[in-house]
Amino acid sequence: MKNTIVALVYDFDETLSTTYMQDYVLIPELGMTPKTFWKKANQWSQDNGVDQITGSMYYFMKTAKEKGVRLTRENFQYCGTLVKYYKGVETWFERINEYGKKLGLKIEHYIISSGYEEILKGASICKYCKDVYGCSYAFGEDGTPVWPARVINYSTKVQCLSKINKGLGKLDDKLVNEYMEDAKRRIPFSRIIYFGDGMTDIPSMKLVNTRGGNAIAVYKPKSNHKEKAIKLLKDERVNFALPADYSEGTPLDTVVKTILEKLSKERNLEILKKNEEKKKLHG
Repeated sequence: MKNTIVALVYDFDETLSTTYMQDYVLIPELGMTPKTFWKKANQWSQDNGVDQITGSMYYFMKTAKEKGVRLTRENFQYCGTLVKYYKGVETWFERINEYGKKLGLKIEHYIISSGYEEILKGASICKYCKDVYGCSYAFGEDGTPVWPARVINYSTKVQCLSKINKGLGKLDDKLVNEYMEDAKRRIPFSRIIYFGDGMTDIPSMKLVNTRGGNAIAVYKPKSNHKEKAIKLLKDERVNFALPADYSEGTPLDTVVKTILEKLSKERNLEILKKNEEKKKLHG
């Protein structure tokens, strides 16, 4: 029972990073501003009846080809090295792992993002994650993208959460829908903390919340994003709405540590109860 596993599951864009991961380098490489690019990509998706996330993946390929920019795995990965994070993020993982260790908890970190796995591979914080789920491209013989291989949207985020809950691999798409009794699930929802900021996170937040876990809506400090997070709290989609400052001693840091303390005490109480049950059996 010691080293009980707790999963911290994060969205990435505007949850850990200050904006969309494509905005830092990838879109400027195409000679466009993020605002212009996303407006055109979303309009193309709407005009062609395409899901926005899938449509934007195609639109990146289309625009890069038109502008003569080679999108390669190396190029994507380089974009990940220049991501900017909210305050405290880069030291958060080691700090929270250490805190969990003191409580007899094994903390596992996961990212589920509608951003690109190829960019995430270059992001400094991903070395702390047990697994990363993101949109991904299939690459052709010339080393450039030819097709969206995987797409992560609001519904597939829930599927990824179920894989974490059941202890399945990233590509176990058939097994994820098979019945598994709660006692056999690797990480119960009660031991999952979900961090998100936007519309694609709402079903995942709601799922974690209703199944006894904790969902945290984060928002950019000193911005109008706070209203959106508070609405999620009022609508009972999340348990907490907090500024995205991961530094030691902040409200976010305090809330997560308090949840971990509660999980540790619950685990300890279960051990005590089991000891009493043994007394009944053996006198």
